[in-house]
Order: sequence, then C-alpha cells, then structure tokens
Amino acid sequence: MPERTRTAERYARALAAAVAAVGCLLLAANAGPAAPDGASAPASPPAADTAPDLDGPATVDG
Repeated sequence: MPERTRTAERYARALAAAVAAVGCLLLAANAGPAAPDGASAPASPPAADTAPDLDGPATVDG
C-alpha cells in the first residue's frame, strides 16, 4: 500500500504547480507574431478640429 503524503508536502506540490502554471500563462500571453518588416510607429491621433465654434457668441461687422 502506498505511503500517505504529508499535508505540507501536498501544499508544496500544489504551490509549485500553481507557480509553474502562472509562468506558462505569462509566457503564452506575451508570445505573438513579430511586427512585419515594414511596420512603422502607430498612427498619430487625428488633427484637432479647426472648424469655427458655431455655438459661441456671434459678432457683427459694422
């Protein structure tokens, strides 16, 4: 009959398995295709709107 393992030994094995699983998940999450050779920097945000403010006070030339 197999010998029973100690509780501390079971917890140590479980902790080691959890650490290994988290390490594998982190490696898998960071693994991805490399950027293509012609890749450039991310696109810049669109230019600010330069249209006149139609809700502002009206001026009369006069």
